[in-house]
Amino acid sequence: MIRFENLSKGFRVQGRYRLVIDHLDMILPSGKSLALLGRNGAGKTTLLEMIAGTMRPDTGRIVSDGSISWPVGFGGSFHRDLTGAQNIRFIARIYGVDTDSLLAFVEDFAELGKFFHMPVRTYSSGMRSRLTFGASMGIRFDTYLVDEVTAVGDAAFRRKSRAVFIDRMRHSSAIMVSHSMNQLREFCNAGLVLENGQLRYFDDLEEAIAVHQALMAA
Repeated sequence: MIRFENLSKGFRVQGRYRLVIDHLDMILPSGKSLALLGRNGAGKTTLLEMIAGTMRPDTGRIVSDGSISWPVGFGGSFHRDLTGAQNIRFIARIYGVDTDSLLAFVEDFAELGKFFHMPVRTYSSGMRSRLTFGASMGIRFDTYLVDEVTAVGDAAFRRKSRAVFIDRMRHSSAIMVSHSMNQLREFCNAGLVLENGQLRYFDDLEEAIAVHQALMAA
């Protein structure tokens, strides 16, 4: 269960305050993998980062009774001057998991070679995404926050990413952002549509996709 209580977030754009999340009060059900839909700039990434705790809301709070990953594909949680391996050691301590096991999993999975022991500031965006994806898949979360993650890397890496994500989804749920409706249909069984700062829940994923597509066409 994830609950939003009077949740708001806005930003100053060219001197004007723009509200992207507008006083949300909602409970997201347990056991559902949710497609988060909305036009570009609607606030999907902002909402994911607040759920993860990597961004503070302007008002309200988010309450959860389970463990939640950081946004997969978002490298902001990594220290740029530390190596990939040092960042993984730090994450292992924060989340209370076995350091050696997590290091071994991420080093093997992310396929960064010598860069695993180099500062994250030397990484390309794709390399940072592989590191964050490997780290999040190496820890068992109740809910994974996912943003276009299986698009990272070459075809072989995408197949490997998809396989490990399918395995995690056997025991966990997700909130997923993707431009691919087929990918959302594969992994999600309900939907959220974010528009004008408001969030609507749909128990029927196809209904959520239809509403989103109608808003995009308007």
